[in-house]
Amino acid sequence: MYSNIMIPTDLKHADQMDKALSVAADMAKLYGAKVHIVGVGQNQPTEVARTPAQYAEKLSGFAAEKSKALGVEFAAHAETSHDPAVDLDDVLARAADKLGIDLIVMSSHVPGAAEYFVSSNAGHIASHAHMSVFVVR
Repeated sequence: MYSNIMIPTDLKHADQMDKALSVAADMAKLYGAKVHIVGVGQNQPTEVARTPAQYAEKLSGFAAEKSKALGVEFAAHAETSHDPAVDLDDVLARAADKLGIDLIVMSSHVPGAAEYFVSSNAGHIASHAHMSVFVVR
């Protein structure tokens, strides 16, 4: 049913990704799908990485760690954005198209008052993506 699964990952909140990664790993095992961890870094230094190359290295390390822990090979794909606060959803959509993704598995937080005015990243992706989106809380 699914052949390419994408998990958007924020390394700043990697400790909150376990449930979504487990769901994606289970689905990959069930369908024999490839699994892609996609992270969006910046050109400017952040608390996660000082350069895009360092961000890509950390994302690859995270993917290797989760591959070992969950028994599925996660391929790391680092994307770069000038301002993820503004264009994160667009960068993720382009990455999904480029990788031929047919399912996105995303972590989301419990909605609060702000989501009544501005949708969350998961809400935006689920509303606008042309592939299936599985939002995990």
